[in-house]
Amino acid sequence: MNGSISIIINEMIKYYSGDPRRVNHFLKVYSFAKAIGELEGIDKDTQNMLEVTAVMHDIGIKVSEEKYKSSAGNYQEIEGPPVAREMLSQLNFDEIFIERVCYLIGHHHTYSKIDGIDYQILIEADFLVNIYEDEIRDIQIRSIKEKYFKTKAGIQFLTDLYL
Repeated sequence: MNGSISIIINEMIKYYSGDPRRVNHFLKVYSFAKAIGELEGIDKDTQNMLEVTAVMHDIGIKVSEEKYKSSAGNYQEIEGPPVAREMLSQLNFDEIFIERVCYLIGHHHTYSKIDGIDYQILIEADFLVNIYEDEIRDIQIRSIKEKYFKTKAGIQFLTDLYL
């Protein structure tokens, strides 16, 4: 779908209407994911899938907060994929594309099952934003770097920003 990222950003801003903090979060994750993917030289289709997923990765928060009174990662992973699937289906995305985006949304807080460069970059981009937003400190950042960062670009961003 041509211009798909702009359409997804528009839909997600509508979805999070009145919640600028969530919008700013996904826009920052998207920016890091886009830059890391491009610097790592991933293929065009994977890059597009990564960017759409980065924008939508926390789509489950709204339902999680309504249903469980919590935005915990495990609830996001449960509630996010059905909401994302519905939105992407209405926008006529390909089923294979939708499957992968939903898989990534449904696992973006599960760090033990990283099965592709799109997943790896999504995790790194989300950490780069969460470290700042959650005011995570030096010793914990070093641990995150050792455990979860694998891409050259992601490691460089983390180091330049926080270490």
